Amino acid sequence: MNLISEVKSRALAPTPPFFQLLKKVGLIIAAVGTTVLAAPGHVPEILLDYAAHAVTAGTILVGICQLTVDEAKLEEKLLGSME
Repeated sequence: MNLISEVKSRALAPTPPFFQLLKKVGLIIAAVGTTVLAAPGHVPEILLDYAAHAVTAGTILVGICQLTVDEAKLEEKLLGSME
């Protein structure tokens, strides 16, 4: 199996509940950072730096959580489709 199809299958597989929660937290962190970066008017430079780091951290967290697979649910799904 090549790399692209492996990543695609992992992205479409069920995610464990804990990582679903972490994914939502990552989305919120990235959204807050994006909001600060897009804010009109004068925003202090240090706040812009933290916002840029928040966007990066939130995006990485979402990516890792999306590729985490719940093996038990995946096996149930595969066994159910074979019957």
